Parts: sequence; structure tokens; C-alpha cells
Amino acid sequence: METDWPVIAARFALYLALGGLFGLSAFGLYGLKAGERASAFALRLWLVGLGLLGLLLSAIALALLAAAMAGTPLWPIDREAIGMLLSGSTIGTAWKARVIALIVASVAALMAAGRTPLLGVVVIASAIAVATLAWTGHGAMDEGAKGWTHLLADILHLLAAGAWVGALLGLILLVARPDRRADTAHLTLTHRALHGFGLIGTIVVGTLIVTGLVNTWLLVGLGNLPKLAASLYGQLLLAKLVLFGAMLVLASLNRYRLTPALKHAMPGGDQRGALSALRRSLGIEALCAITILALVAWLGTLEPPMSAM
Repeated sequence: METDWPVIAARFALYLALGGLFGLSAFGLYGLKAGERASAFALRLWLVGLGLLGLLLSAIALALLAAAMAGTPLWPIDREAIGMLLSGSTIGTAWKARVIALIVASVAALMAAGRTPLLGVVVIASAIAVATLAWTGHGAMDEGAKGWTHLLADILHLLAAGAWVGALLGLILLVARPDRRADTAHLTLTHRALHGFGLIGTIVVGTLIVTGLVNTWLLVGLGNLPKLAASLYGQLLLAKLVLFGAMLVLASLNRYRLTPALKHAMPGGDQRGALSALRRSLGIEALCAITILALVAWLGTLEPPMSAM
């Protein structure tokens, strides 16, 4: 089977943009107070930008998928194939729901200006947009009770991943402020946001582990686990698990060592050194997350071992 790199790239970009939109808007809601959302970093600009980027990427992904399914070149665009995909499939229904959700999220983000109710609308709308991605993956291939279980696990997995990616983006934007502009108020806000992500992060990790186990059971099967390394699908899945483990180690380091170190440095200690250590750790964690999303985008185009039996 030939690897369809444009489709993989579009899937990866969508995961990153929509996950970032959902996770960053949620981070703005639980991690920042209303009066801090404009001063901490350009939250509204980021949310509007990610919402519009999601719309653009959705259009590109639809054209790529229609061309791949019809066996036609991407250009000129096959409008008939796109029309059939939109009107005669659950993927088309999910795509239309995503577009509506992204329009709502983008408009609400533009009007929010730190207001909690409108930011809540962005969170809900972007969560719907993320959830629609489940219909473009393996979660939509089963029927009946198994199909709904798989789809629900996929949706929760996507939302948890988005929450983590968006929170990482928010935390990186906080610690990336130049040292000369990082006054005591900003450092206090940054420490509180880092510390506050602890509980949310625990829920996110728990959700990822449980839904990941469900998906692995449904897609791979217990009998195929010893043979994972023999297939490309298994190799990518194992690489994803290794990177996830690295993210857990880095998240623990941030929570139990680097965040307390920032608090101890704030009264007049080595604030620059504490921030530098956090920047490195969060940067590596974000790189792991981005690589995982790329692997997931690739995995979604491959045939799972169980279905190949």
C-alpha cells in the first residue's frame, strides 16, 4: 500500500490546529482569571487564528480525501466527488458539523475579550470540532455496540490529547515571555497556571491511558500484542507509547521539581535559571506531543493488525 503523505500531513495539521484550539481555550478558562486573559499572552489572537486555520485545513483535507476515494488527482478539484462525500457519508456529515463548530468558535473567540461565557462557547464548539475527527479514523469502522464503544473511546482520546497539547501551548507562551518583561505578577501567574494544571493533567493522563487501552484492544487484540513489532502499524504504535512515556516523565519533572523551583526563585533567587529550565522541559514535551500527533495521523491511514487477520 502506497503511503499517502498529503493526506497524512493534512490529518496531522488538523489534529494540531483543532487540538490546540480546544486545549488552549480550555486552558484560558481554567488556568487564567478573566482579567489575565488579555495580558498573559495574545489569547484571542491565538484562538481566532487556530479557528480560521482549522477551517482552511478542513477544506484541504476534504479535497484530499475526495480525490483519494475517487482515485482522481487533487487538481483540478473533483467537485462531484466532494459533493458525493458530503451528501452520502457520515464523514461528510461530520465535516459539515466541524465547519459549523469552527465558525462558531472563531466568532466567539473574536468577541470574547476575556469574557468567561463566550470563552466557554469556544471550548464547547472546539470540543465538537475535535470530536468530529473520530469519524475520519478507525473509530468509525465498527458497527453496533462495539462501534459506539470504539467511537466514544476515540472521541475521549482526541479531547484528552487536545487538552494536553493546548495546555502545553499556553504554558509555553507564559514562560516564553522575555526575562526583562517577566515581572513578579507574571511569574506568579505562570507558577499558578503550572501548578493548576496538575489536577487537569492527572485527569488527561488517566483518560489517555484508559481510552488508549480500549483502542488497542479493539484494533490490535490481545493475541497480536507479541507481534506488534513485526508490522509498520505496530512499530509506529510502539514509538507512540515510548514518546508518551517520555511526556509523562517530563510532566512529572515539571510538576514536582521545576514548578516548585520557580516558586522558590521568585522572592529574588535565580528566576532566569528556573524559567530557562521550564522552557527546555516544556519545549521537549511539546516536541514529543507533536511527534505523537504525526504518528497518529500516519496510523490512521494504516490497516490495524486485527482487521488484517
